[in-house]
Amino acid sequence: MVLPGRFIDAPRTFGSLCFAGILMACSMGARADEWNSTAPLAAPHEAPPVHEPVVANPPLDLSGRTRLGKASFYAQKFSGRKMADGTPMQPQSNNAASKTLPLGTTAKVTNLETGRSAVVTIRDRGPYIRGRIVDLSPSTAKEIGIDHKKGVAKVEVAPIIVPLADGRIKLGAASTDDSKVTSTD
Repeated sequence: MVLPGRFIDAPRTFGSLCFAGILMACSMGARADEWNSTAPLAAPHEAPPVHEPVVANPPLDLSGRTRLGKASFYAQKFSGRKMADGTPMQPQSNNAASKTLPLGTTAKVTNLETGRSAVVTIRDRGPYIRGRIVDLSPSTAKEIGIDHKKGVAKVEVAPIIVPLADGRIKLGAASTDDSKVTSTD
């Protein structure tokens, strides 16, 4: 390319611009797994899941009442990692996570789509996505009919035994017939 009184090396200039563009893209803070994700995109009319802030000490629900919401399950990468109660996450056991049920709570989780239930022990905190009230171990999720394709199901979580801070226990809704349903977390 020729300009009055100057020569510009077009291939060299183009290469420099490409390099500058790559540097800008890298400096934007995007992680590689975000760009290479094979996760399906949400339908245009559906809002993507909203991640709730992680709260170090969420207010605990000691009421023992039944709650409705969505359940998901632990990803395989969490296998063996320590949960909030210090035990390792075991994909084949009845581990579960709740933001507000006390650690050590025993609860009955029922998939409202299949009618299948399982008893779990709350050992971890989470999930931190709006509308989700419990994360289940993969084997428990499979037991109640949550498959890997869908990954989430509407559930009812009914506490059976709720441990109290003073060492006593409280019987929850699943231990009696007159359980009342409350809204999601």
